[in-house]
Formats: sequence, C-alpha cells, structure tokens
Amino acid sequence: MLELKELSRRDFLRICTAITATLGLPFTYVETVQSAVQAKRKPTVIWLHFMECTGCSETLLRASHPPLGRFLLEIVDLPYHETLMAGAGLQAEESLHKAVKENKGEFILVVEGAVSTKDGGIYCQIGGRPALQILKEVAKDAKLVIAYGTCATFGGIQSADPNPTGAVGVSEIIGTSKLINVSGCPPNPYNLLATVAYLLTFNRVPPLDEFKRPLFAYGRRIHDHCERRAHFDEGRFAESFGDEGHKRGYCLYKLGCKGPVTYANCMTLKFCDIGAWPIGAGHPCLGCTEPDFWDKMTPFYEHLKDVPIPGGGIISNAEKIGAIALAGAGLAIAVHAGAGFVKKALKNRANDENKKEEGA
Repeated sequence: MLELKELSRRDFLRICTAITATLGLPFTYVETVQSAVQAKRKPTVIWLHFMECTGCSETLLRASHPPLGRFLLEIVDLPYHETLMAGAGLQAEESLHKAVKENKGEFILVVEGAVSTKDGGIYCQIGGRPALQILKEVAKDAKLVIAYGTCATFGGIQSADPNPTGAVGVSEIIGTSKLINVSGCPPNPYNLLATVAYLLTFNRVPPLDEFKRPLFAYGRRIHDHCERRAHFDEGRFAESFGDEGHKRGYCLYKLGCKGPVTYANCMTLKFCDIGAWPIGAGHPCLGCTEPDFWDKMTPFYEHLKDVPIPGGGIISNAEKIGAIALAGAGLAIAVHAGAGFVKKALKNRANDENKKEEGA
C-alpha cells in the first residue's frame, strides 16, 4: 500500500525515526510511534487558513527525502484544507460543515494565519463570513486546536504596529484550554508532525511551555546549541556581512542575531532535509518563534542591548563579551608561554647535566 502511494517502507521508517528524535524519545520508541501512526482509524484534521502567506503549508508540503507532506496526508483524514482540496466555493463550504458535523468533539483543528478582530473582523472573510466567526464556530466543536505558524500563534506580521486590522493570534479568540501553539515563520514541519504523532502515541498533549508550545521543540534557546556559540564565548564576531569574520563562521550577534532570546529547535532539527538553517547559512536569527517578534526584535540587523545568560544576570553587550574573552585569552597565552619557558629551561638543564656526566 505504501509503495502504491509512492512512499517506500524505508521512507516510512525514516520519518518515524525523525519523529521519535524530534520528540526527544529514545530509539526504542520508534516501533511505538510506527504503530501509532499506522492505526486503522486516522484522526480527522480540519485546516483553516486566515491572514497568512500559506508559507507554513508550503514548507510542510515541499519537504522531501522522505516526502513528509505525503506522509502527513496518509496518517490523517484531511477533509478540508483550502490550499489542497479540489473543491471551491459552495462545495468547499459544504465539505467544511459536513466534516465538523460528522466528527464533532473528535477532530483536530489546525489554524494557519492570524485573525482580524477590528470592525467585526471584516478584513478577513471566507465565503462572506469573517474568519473571527468561522474560528469560533469550528473551534468549539474541536477536540484540540493547533495554531500553526507565528501568524496563528501570536499574530505575526499582520499584528505588527500599527496593526490596522486588529490581527491577533488564535489564543486571543478561543483561549488556551485546548490549544497547542507551533510557532515559527515558517515552523519546521517536523514539529507539527511530531505533535500529532505524540497525541496518537500517548493519547495526551505533550508538555507545554508558558506560551503553550511543545517543550520538545521550544524548551531550549537557539543560542545554547548554536554551532557558532564557541565564537560567541571567545569574543569572535562578524562585524559586517561578507567580512573576514563572517567568512570564517564567527558569531552573528553584532549583525542582529536574536538567538540568545529565541526558543526553538532550529539548530538541531534544521530545514529542507539538507541540514540548512538561517544561522548556518550566515544569516542571523530573527526570533520568529517569539511573541510580537516583528515589534520586539526589530531592527532585525542591530544587536540586542542586553543578552540574558543561563542562571540569571546579563552580559551588557558584545564588545564587553569580546573584551572579557580577549583578556582571558591573553592570560591563557601568558600562562601557556610561561609553562613553555619553564619546560624549556628544565630541558636545557637536563642536557647540561648529561653533558657533564659524559665528560666525567
């Protein structure tokens, strides 16, 4: 069956392994995850699009090696998704109402995009109805709601100042009692798939952070596991794009990197199935997984005034970090040079004594 649907057994196992790793589970759980996603009754997922660019869906569908988008479509029943479904207009609306009615209280609702609230939500309408109204009607009958992407979780660019349409994230409309946020612009598709797989495997919501995001994906700062962290600690920074430090892979903090205040697993999960991610490609993190990042993280290419450090306290700026690192490096060099001098002196002394013994 898998081969007929262009998904080989090897690809299937690779995806299950990737899900298990994303969840932070030991390798022994691969078979458990495999059994869960092969369950006879597939969970129904209704996917709503509001104020967004569809980039979140595009990222999911364009993942390859293995074909992640196809895999997701095979493990769930997806009766309504504006971008993917063949139907349109009245036919599409009928499909939505039918899916909600037949799966009341059992379906998972995925929302992509922010919701307009100003003037009754008239700035985002589907089928003549405001997104605000559609979300309220569908969400009340959902078993669980997943806000997918930063627009849906926190409002995204639509909610940036001055926010003329009154755009907000899903939580501000329906609350957080049955909500999971998977933020990112776009989020890594494995984080969505892993969330669904966790629900299927353990029949419960994964542990969440204060913003209702799964801890397996948003429990650590990008800075803590960044491949350029050693350069940060040693005070080595790229001063401008294309300079010698930038070419050598130095820390991008002075170029505006928001990794020290951004929580996500980009540095370990990466994107596009080729091990790519912004910082690895030489571009600073913009903090896109965080609330109000369009307002709080701008200007994007200027470094933060204060950098929080684990255990409390702050380091005021990159220049101070560099000065401390250079002073420490100078001391280390001095100690190393002193040790070398003593070692050389002892060796010379031993040689002199050997010569004296040979002469005697």
